[in-house]
Amino acid sequence: MKQTLVMAIRSQFMRPRGFAGWLVGWEMALRSSNRKRNVWAVGLLGVEPTDRVLEIGFGPGIAIRELSRRATHGLVCGVDHSEVMVRQATRRNADAVRAGRVVLRCGSAEHLPAFEETFDKVLAVNNMGMWHDPGERLKELHSLMRPGGRIAIVSQPRCPGATTETTVAAGREIAACLTAAGFTGVRSETLALKPPVVCVIGEVP
Repeated sequence: MKQTLVMAIRSQFMRPRGFAGWLVGWEMALRSSNRKRNVWAVGLLGVEPTDRVLEIGFGPGIAIRELSRRATHGLVCGVDHSEVMVRQATRRNADAVRAGRVVLRCGSAEHLPAFEETFDKVLAVNNMGMWHDPGERLKELHSLMRPGGRIAIVSQPRCPGATTETTVAAGREIAACLTAAGFTGVRSETLALKPPVVCVIGEVP
């Protein structure tokens, strides 16, 4: 019974659904470590006022809000596979959505909607581990980005007993995937939480 309950809770964090998913989304939004991680990651992207930005797996929309504060004359697009999170993030970013500066859609890294133009920046926080064939997904994202564009893939390992070494290993794996997908200048930054957060950044040549 306990194991079943744990699995049910984990599944809600992976893909929030129904009322329980709504509560999970609010918990994610209120957790200080989540806010710190998202704001930090957005800062590393170096978003410019006219940038077109895409976030994969935006959850309750914390990073979307930070991105739209920077891309004041651009466009922030978000894709998440949870309809509950799309609704919650839309409410959290209601003003920017009404102004047409934020567009949020239900989808996934495997099933991206069609976009009219390419992107300057791409962000994914704590969800690349859920992608089917991450290498292929990163190649697809590479093709959606402009030359000189920047991608940031963030990971804070949530497996039981995760340590600094777990984060380092995750960073190396992400960096290898970005390099294989054609990104250059790949580098990593670390945020001192428990466990540490790694952000791996790559650029489109």
